[in-house]
Amino acid sequence: MAATGTDKAGAAPAYAPGTRVRIRADAHPGHHRTPLYIKGRRGVVVQYVETARNPETLAYGKDGTPRVPVYQVRFAQAELWPGYHGPRTDTLLMDILEHWLERAE
Repeated sequence: MAATGTDKAGAAPAYAPGTRVRIRADAHPGHHRTPLYIKGRRGVVVQYVETARNPETLAYGKDGTPRVPVYQVRFAQAELWPGYHGPRTDTLLMDILEHWLERAE
C-alpha cells in the first residue's frame, strides 16, 4: 500500500521519509515481528506504509488493536553484518512496526 501521508485516523506519521532511526533492542517475551539481527541497528525511513492490525497481538488470538503504524526502513548491509565485504551501496528494505523505532543520533 502506498503511503498517503496520514494514517486511517487522520494522524500524521511520527517518522517522515529520510528520518534516521534505530531499531529498539529491548527484550521482548513471546512473539514479535522484529528480527534479532536488526535490533540495535540504524536505518533510514523510506516511507510510511500503512496502519495495520498488530501482528504481535494477533499471534495470541487477540484482535490486533490498537492498530500500529508500519514504516519501510532501509538498512545498509554493512550496518547489519560486521565485516560485510559487498558493495557499500547494498541495502535491505524491511517493514517495521512503529513501536520498534526510535530516532537515531
